[in-house]
Amino acid sequence: MSPDGTTQAGGFAPGPANGAANWWLACRIGRHLCALPSASVVETMRPLPLQAMARAPRFVAGVSIVRGAPVPVVDAAALFGESATDARRLVIVRVAGRTIALRVDSVLGLRDMPGETLSELPPLLRQANADIVSAIGLLDAELLLFLRAARLVPEETADSEGGQAK
Repeated sequence: MSPDGTTQAGGFAPGPANGAANWWLACRIGRHLCALPSASVVETMRPLPLQAMARAPRFVAGVSIVRGAPVPVVDAAALFGESATDARRLVIVRVAGRTIALRVDSVLGLRDMPGETLSELPPLLRQANADIVSAIGLLDAELLLFLRAARLVPEETADSEGGQAK
């Protein structure tokens, strides 16, 4: 981890030399544990100052300056119709060449999730608020595709994979 609290996604854990691992970033969002496709994750960091945006959809917390550029910050708790939490981490993702920050409660680290495990996990958006999902789809189809790839992870699965809720 660097002195400014950032962590490069590739720095969590090296993958096997043959590239067979299927790495996912485990995060806590409110009472939900989820896995985000790590191929799109750029880095994680502490929350940065946030500038509210007039007329922004309710899932957009505002804009932060990340590495000198304005980046929209999506409050991941809003996906589940939950009030904004005191998110302690930002997960910076690259979606269709654009950078987006997701506010999450905590980042638990990278997990190697075999294909058979992934196929058994429900999609993140299964429990998401339908109105929020529709709004995201209207405004940003690529972000919606990224979120559709994300998975909900049962606590017992996280524990068996070496993850602990934090």
